[in-house]
Amino acid sequence: MLAQVSNEYGTISIEEEVIARVAGNAAMDSYGVVGMGAKSLKDGIIHLLKRENLTKGVNVYIIDEKLTIDLHIIVEHGTNIPAIAEALIESVRYKVTEFIGLDVEHININVVGVRV
Repeated sequence: MLAQVSNEYGTISIEEEVIARVAGNAAMDSYGVVGMGAKSLKDGIIHLLKRENLTKGVNVYIIDEKLTIDLHIIVEHGTNIPAIAEALIESVRYKVTEFIGLDVEHININVVGVRV
């Protein structure tokens, strides 16, 4: 599904993958986040994703021009997970809103791993 932003010049269609990439890059720039994780459906193992595959650790849902973003992150051992999640939510919400121009209704943080 495409996100659409309209202005006086016309309509802009934005793919979910673009939104996922913006959210993934914002997440990777946050303190305490070591990487994005993706679960292998075959064996249930969490894989640390490289920067090129960040969108596999991000799910984007568009409902009534409002975004819901699910982030699957791997955090650094010894960090405060609630503080990381709160800062991550604010950072992703700000960057997606500024870059894409759509309201972010919900951001769900899923901590899928801890890395030493």
